[in-house]
Amino acid sequence: MNSCYNEIMNKLKIPKLLQEIPDAPKRLYIAGEFPYQEDTIFLTVIGSRKFTPYGKSVVEKIIGGLKGYPFVIISGLALGIDAIAHRTALKNNLTTIAVPGSGLDESVLYPASHRNLAREIIQSGGCLISELEPKTKAAPWTFPQRNRIMAGLAHAVIVIEAENKSGTRITARLATEYNRDVFAVPGSIFSKSSEGCNELIREGAIPLTSAKDILEHFGFTREQQKQEQIPLSNEEEKILEFLRSEAKSKSALARELDMPIFKLNTIISSLEIKGLVDESLGKVRIKN
Repeated sequence: MNSCYNEIMNKLKIPKLLQEIPDAPKRLYIAGEFPYQEDTIFLTVIGSRKFTPYGKSVVEKIIGGLKGYPFVIISGLALGIDAIAHRTALKNNLTTIAVPGSGLDESVLYPASHRNLAREIIQSGGCLISELEPKTKAAPWTFPQRNRIMAGLAHAVIVIEAENKSGTRITARLATEYNRDVFAVPGSIFSKSSEGCNELIREGAIPLTSAKDILEHFGFTREQQKQEQIPLSNEEEKILEFLRSEAKSKSALARELDMPIFKLNTIISSLEIKGLVDESLGKVRIKN
């Protein structure tokens, strides 16, 4: 990967949104291809390195619900929510951009444990970008600097989980200063990981509970989704067939399918991630 970064010197090629911020970079290094399409909507997804199972599930559900729409997912390649966001985007055939807190040369790319993820992002049509010299190592000062790039690149910033004092909160503040939309996922009042999100909502951030909130905010309808065949296992197809006539409880599905409930729960979770079913009031139903 260290042989395929290019310096973007021409300011016209620096993404338009990024040119708008007051402290815009004068140059960028890029590995891969930047998606310059006019209709693309860029979403920066940020959150805690020490994520909770709730945070992981939220990322997978929300990004999974954007499949087939012209969204690009931006994150910081870091451990935790960042990596989950990149991987979920890849899984759902959404382009993803990583803005690491280091230069792009493979010898210094941070974190080293995500070098394979970085390659996968590039091979899948996304890119890594940085304004740092390619062999700049990650340091305390490089992360706030890259956070402004993540906020400036996006039409909106999505905060999944954050403690009140964190780099995630700083990025959200920058997004507000840059006149970007800020979404925050509400969480338990007893969870330290949700303190920052709950405070952001109190301050005016848009509460985010599903992909539908994002789609409606940007004016998308279900009919505008790119039609794409979602691969299903035989068991997933069988469950969908049983649900076509009416919503059913899990216990009823387990009886009709003669399937252990733990196995049924796993398959239904998979169908939820794929955006095909949801569960409410004790019943599983096909999503309209």
